[in-house]
Amino acid sequence: MNDKLTREEVLHVAYLARLALTEEEITKFQSELYCLLNEVEKVNDFKGYDDERMFTPVNESAPLREDEVGEMLDAKEVLKNVPKKNGNFVEVPVMIHE
Repeated sequence: MNDKLTREEVLHVAYLARLALTEEEITKFQSELYCLLNEVEKVNDFKGYDDERMFTPVNESAPLREDEVGEMLDAKEVLKNVPKKNGNFVEVPVMIHE
């Protein structure tokens, strides 16, 4: 059984994560990502999963606080730290096609 991912699979994951990897990192992540995926796959093997036993630790009747109008941030101040902008709008990468 193969104990590592292909180079192309690692490069695809790196592309999706917007990471630039060196050749050494690609080699390292081929086996490390494979091990990680095997650990995650163990969840599918879990027996005894039952929706009736599911619960949430959050009390659903928890009170919510009222909305309060606060001090607004200045648009110029906010846009100072934005890597890409168009007028008064922040531009973000398109993620829908992936």
